[in-house]
Amino acid sequence: MFQPMKAPITLTDAAADRVRQLIERSPEDGVLGLRVGVKNTGCSGLSYIVEYAKERRKFEDMVEDKGVKIFIDPTAVMFILGSEMDYKQDKLFSGFVFNNPNETGRCGCGESFSVAAKA
Repeated sequence: MFQPMKAPITLTDAAADRVRQLIERSPEDGVLGLRVGVKNTGCSGLSYIVEYAKERRKFEDMVEDKGVKIFIDPTAVMFILGSEMDYKQDKLFSGFVFNNPNETGRCGCGESFSVAAKA
């Protein structure tokens, strides 16, 4: 029996609402959604990147969830596969947070994470 592929990332209602707000308030015209990627940085090794996306780049996955589009940098897919993107806001913090089942460690300040290679 055919099983549909799971999206590389899902969004909570709060994340989708925040993505929608950011697109509406974007200083640039033609923003289609947000791009999610990772970069090497921090004490644990990797950090999430979220930026405006004006086009779908070659080899990118695109996820449409709750009426918004998220573009996944192809170099990030293996690190974030199965993650949930959320948006949190309180007195001391506001921003996107990722509930990533692939994380094997996170630095104390929460800025970076690590993923162990699977044998």
